[in-house]
Amino acid sequence: MPTHEVLGGKVQLYRKPKSRFWWVASTVGGDRRRESTKEENLVLAKEFAEDWFLELRGESRAGVLTRREPSFDDMADLFEAEYELITEGERSPKWVQGHKDRLRLHLRPFFKGMAITEIDSGKAQSYRLHRAKQFGRLPAKRPDGQYVRPPKPPSRSTIHDEIGTMSLVL
Repeated sequence: MPTHEVLGGKVQLYRKPKSRFWWVASTVGGDRRRESTKEENLVLAKEFAEDWFLELRGESRAGVLTRREPSFDDMADLFEAEYELITEGERSPKWVQGHKDRLRLHLRPFFKGMAITEIDSGKAQSYRLHRAKQFGRLPAKRPDGQYVRPPKPPSRSTIHDEIGTMSLVL
């Protein structure tokens, strides 16, 4: 992967294996930041890199640059990658798949884009209420459109299992 340094090594330009554009990376304000230059030409990409870095450094000095906190999705990805390895032989594959399913179906959609520092006991309670208002699998309908039996929300233990998965992620 070809790389180039800009501004005395403070900024790195590189190409991802399957990208035709140059990417720029640097550490500013304590965070490693990356962005596509959307340029195929190296000279134009270097100009973009200089402007990008100087703008970020100015924002950092002015105090308007915010640190990117890990999101729930970031932590869920890490959890899925590590949990199976950590519990190798101690948990059944079905148990591990249950955590992945709860994340995919319920937790990720609810906490999408939320930083982990935003998730507190209040958000967990909001999640419980949200899930308690949902219906699980709907029962069959009669020809007149009425359900054979009334739909019911997920059980307490199901929501409890989801909160357990959420705790493991956080």
